[in-house]
Amino acid sequence: MEQPLFLEQRKLIKRWNGPWSIVLNTAFVLALFYISWWIFQDPRGIMRMYTPYVGYMWCRWLLVIMIWMAYVFDFWPFKRKWLNDTHPVVKGVILTTLTVVLFTVVLKVFFETILGEYSIAYFSPARLEELGIVEFYAEEYSAQAILMFAAIASWLSPAWVVAAENAPWQKLTQPVKGFTILMFTFLLSMIVYFVAFHSHMAILFDPWQQFTAITPPWWEDFANTVHGNFNIAWIMCCTVIVWMHETIWERYPFSQIKTNWLRRFSSFFGIIAVAVALSFFLYYAQELVWGEAVRGTRRLMSPDWRWLHVGEMAIFWLVPALFMHFYMKNAINSYSKPVNVLLRTVVSIIAAVILYYVYYKTAHLFLGTQKGFSHPQQFPMIPMIWLINVMLINYWFMDGWPGWKLDKREIIKEEEKYIGDEVSMTPKFNYGLLVGAIVGVIIYFAIVYILPAFGNTFTIF
Repeated sequence: MEQPLFLEQRKLIKRWNGPWSIVLNTAFVLALFYISWWIFQDPRGIMRMYTPYVGYMWCRWLLVIMIWMAYVFDFWPFKRKWLNDTHPVVKGVILTTLTVVLFTVVLKVFFETILGEYSIAYFSPARLEELGIVEFYAEEYSAQAILMFAAIASWLSPAWVVAAENAPWQKLTQPVKGFTILMFTFLLSMIVYFVAFHSHMAILFDPWQQFTAITPPWWEDFANTVHGNFNIAWIMCCTVIVWMHETIWERYPFSQIKTNWLRRFSSFFGIIAVAVALSFFLYYAQELVWGEAVRGTRRLMSPDWRWLHVGEMAIFWLVPALFMHFYMKNAINSYSKPVNVLLRTVVSIIAAVILYYVYYKTAHLFLGTQKGFSHPQQFPMIPMIWLINVMLINYWFMDGWPGWKLDKREIIKEEEKYIGDEVSMTPKFNYGLLVGAIVGVIIYFAIVYILPAFGNTFTIF
């Protein structure tokens, strides 16, 4: 029998009644975010890794390592007793330090040495400098390639756990299960990387590296750009939809499928389908607001930037959704599962729009970024993912300290994993499904109708 993940098995309870636990943790997370941002990322700070690609690569790989530790390896080699009994601050420091150590090994040993020195030059900044690339671009090109691999891994690693449910290795014990899933998803990530991003790296150099990659890339005509941002868009949406599926959607509606293989297959590929649809909708929304993209231009009007902005908008949605799940117990739980999921989604989208507006109004004042939507130094995915990383450290590693604590009296049994998912397929349910589909179509066309007028009358700057 498969043992549930520690994160699924544990129960966190508030230390204080009312909103005080949420308020305290919000302040604590924001303080950690800003202090660590100033130390590591801020261009005015100490280490100044926001170049932007070096800082972005750090964000993505730290995220991937934490996913591996918590979801793929279930905190192995740490025992459940240690996870239950260790003080949250001590646990947070140890697990965060281990995350950085593992990231350093992956970066320096696997990418920069094994791949960069003995296989593909663009993974090694030193090798690129030897080939005549100036130091800044050598660092940026290498970091870009490594972070693109992380973007894929941050989608596929959790997707195999939460959508495919670790199948067919779910009954293995750690660390065999962890290493098996790690190797398999790493293989999938490698394949997707070479199909989706290797050609992008090949055209960064003059002349294009046509003997080692397909140039121009296969997506050129379809995406109206040779830039790999087209693939960044839908892959970032995949990452976001995986966590929507796992958190505020509570694996609904795919959890309704009782046949194991069909549920896993539908979940895994359903997430991809939703993500691709989301990416095209967000790109189309930009066309409606700013006008048709013009190939050959730069910044706001260029197709490659707009594909990048698709991924950025998706990340703005993920932040409030995770906050709602971590610190508000999904917030809306009083209705049926479909209604709860719908209302949570609506609330999280509204919160994402507000966050989007506030970020572009204020980020240049306190994060060291540049004012504007499309400046090369304006990369909102970096602070958003950095904030998500801090939230994961607080919620995954520190059990929500200081506002929450681990309830050691109650352990969730495996059979209770999907409690509350059951929805009866009654005629009333089918009627509601039909009405929901009709309303969804109406809302879609209403948004399409409103967006052009919205773009003409409202601007952040």
